[in-house]
Amino acid sequence: MSINKDQVKGRILKSKGSVKQAVGRVTGDGKLEASGKTQKTLGGLRAKYGDAKRR
Repeated sequence: MSINKDQVKGRILKSKGSVKQAVGRVTGDGKLEASGKTQKTLGGLRAKYGDAKRR
């Protein structure tokens, strides 16, 4: 069972987005929170693309 670069990069992007979203929420920075949410969503999509590509 191997993983491809889209799966790895997608999960990293999703994790970074989660952190950015949490920091934005804690600091009250709406732009940072929204940016994190977008990044998290894009990371999830890229990871799912990598999962589908693997099959």
